[in-house]
Amino acid sequence: MKLARPVLALLCGVILFGTAARAQEFSADLVDLNADGSRHALGEGGRLFVSGAKVRIDRADASGTRFLVDADKGTAYAVAPMQRLYMDAKQSSLLTELMVPVDPADPCARWQAMATVAGDTKGQWSCKPAGTEDLDGRPTVKVAMTSPQGVQRTGWIDTKLKFPLKLETTDGEIIELRNIVEAPQPARLFEIAGSFRKYDPAQLIARIKQSDVWVEPVK
Repeated sequence: MKLARPVLALLCGVILFGTAARAQEFSADLVDLNADGSRHALGEGGRLFVSGAKVRIDRADASGTRFLVDADKGTAYAVAPMQRLYMDAKQSSLLTELMVPVDPADPCARWQAMATVAGDTKGQWSCKPAGTEDLDGRPTVKVAMTSPQGVQRTGWIDTKLKFPLKLETTDGEIIELRNIVEAPQPARLFEIAGSFRKYDPAQLIARIKQSDVWVEPVK
């Protein structure tokens, strides 16, 4: 039985839309490198997990702090499991602004949005295409980007995952994703436990101002 053209077109549209909207899910190692490819002496490294617009970044430091980002909702939190606290990440890590899903054809739109989430509303990100390149067999779009503060970086965006695989500063510092494993990620990785309390630095400052230790700055 042949399908009528309008019905066939509708089904094709649903199939195509479903494919385009299907969330990429993967995990990878975060690696800090020098320009020559050696490990950065002060680099923390860590792990990264992605499920659609949700990103979890675990930096390998003693505090165990992790970052949870939901690019669709425009949220970014720093979570301290040992203290059972979480707070708005703001500008505590540039990774919450840059290590997020992006449109390879227009990455600056998402980076600009996440910079606003971090509290940086001054100026606009600028992105210019700089060709294509394979990284470990993965096709990427190379992008020259400039932050609102004028800091220049180069990004390599995986065209399948729609995610930066590598970021490099003009002085050669690099952060790169390695050992990528495409697989469904457990939802619990991107959740904050209900017993965790949100920490507000502004409230702490307000309490300090009311104490005997606060000294008003000299104007």
